[in-house]
Amino acid sequence: MTIKILICDDQSLFREALRTLLGAYTDLEVVGEASNGEEALRTAFSESPDIVLMDLRMPVMDGVEATRRIVQLEKGIKVIVLTTFDDDETVFEGLRAGAVGYLLKDVSSDKLVEAIKAAYRGEYFLLPSITAKVVSEFSRISKPSPKQKDVFLPDPLSPREIEILKLVATGASNREIAERLVISEGTVKNHLSSILSKLGVRDRMQAILKAREFGIISI
Repeated sequence: MTIKILICDDQSLFREALRTLLGAYTDLEVVGEASNGEEALRTAFSESPDIVLMDLRMPVMDGVEATRRIVQLEKGIKVIVLTTFDDDETVFEGLRAGAVGYLLKDVSSDKLVEAIKAAYRGEYFLLPSITAKVVSEFSRISKPSPKQKDVFLPDPLSPREIEILKLVATGASNREIAERLVISEGTVKNHLSSILSKLGVRDRMQAILKAREFGIISI
């Protein structure tokens, strides 16, 4: 199945380069471009892309507002922030608006495609540095209570699952986890499916936050 992509960035040269890069993948299709958030919103409505690659600082309507409005279209469109800014305020604004991924423009093409495919599957995808910011902010505003730390899961996580979850919390991809633990990517995926099921969550970020809430991990 081809993943339909909308590129939103106010730099035409960057849009052109990105279109060329993504055009090399047979399962990806760029269905539109936008130079500001307002154009992105209109194009998202008319073209119904699967993924929007969204810059944040643009004229007319910025990427944060555009992300918020695109998510509100309820078309199942996933937004991945692709920007040069990684200060805390900008990161949290983008994620609060509904973005499921946050990448910097110096990201490798492999990582970008990996993020697109993860978002298409309904997963969050954050760089390790961004994941650290999110977990740190969660730690600051929501300290686990003694009652939460005493919670026992009906089906506890195994030592291997906890090990994998800790690596997930650092922002490691399935491939990186597999290489670190010398196991196959398929085995990592199986463990992650089990982790999500046991914690009763839908994605990796929710798993990290819930595991920390219950005192399973301390990252």
